[in-house]
Amino acid sequence: MAITLKANKREDHRHATTKALRLEGFIPAVVYGKEKESKTISVNSIDLLKTVRDEGRNAIISLDIENDEPVDVMLHEYQTDPVKRDVIHVDFYIVDMKEEMDVEVTIRLEGDAVGAHEGGILQQPMYELQVRAKPRDIPEEIVVNVEELDIGDSISVSDLPKSDLYEFLDDEEATVATVLPPEEEEEEEEEADFSAEPELVGAEDEDDEEEEEN
Repeated sequence: MAITLKANKREDHRHATTKALRLEGFIPAVVYGKEKESKTISVNSIDLLKTVRDEGRNAIISLDIENDEPVDVMLHEYQTDPVKRDVIHVDFYIVDMKEEMDVEVTIRLEGDAVGAHEGGILQQPMYELQVRAKPRDIPEEIVVNVEELDIGDSISVSDLPKSDLYEFLDDEEATVATVLPPEEEEEEEEEADFSAEPELVGAEDEDDEEEEEN
């Protein structure tokens, strides 16, 4: 079931009006989709952030636009202020619940790798996977169990559990997680050369004295 988010129509696009809107706690946004007319709206910033935090970025949102029919959307893109890092604009994409779409889904590693207990280093080269699925079948995250990974072992995309609801689009040979051997500190030790004849301190002086006496 989609989570509902209220939205207001936005017809005045002047900079001053948009700035005032943000100061009031609203985020300017646009709604668009395939063969759909674009609409400019605004949403409450706290409500939006709470929805994304609780439901995930790929959540289906029922956008309740004032004086209009609700529409199912997904958060497509957002812009942030480069200094304050506040969200300043959002793009919502109207989804067809019967049509597959491509999205990025977060990867979460689960468990303690055997190899890590033996000094190995667990690495995660990939943090997101490209997934194709119908909107309601998009997983919130892909959980990868790494408990049995020993030093030198790895998990690739082809090793992940298959599902009838979605498919992975990344290269099957791409590494999701691996345990590298422990880093060995190379200690350079200077070895003494015992093959060389030892130098006798003062030997040259004694030889010089003998030559002078002769």
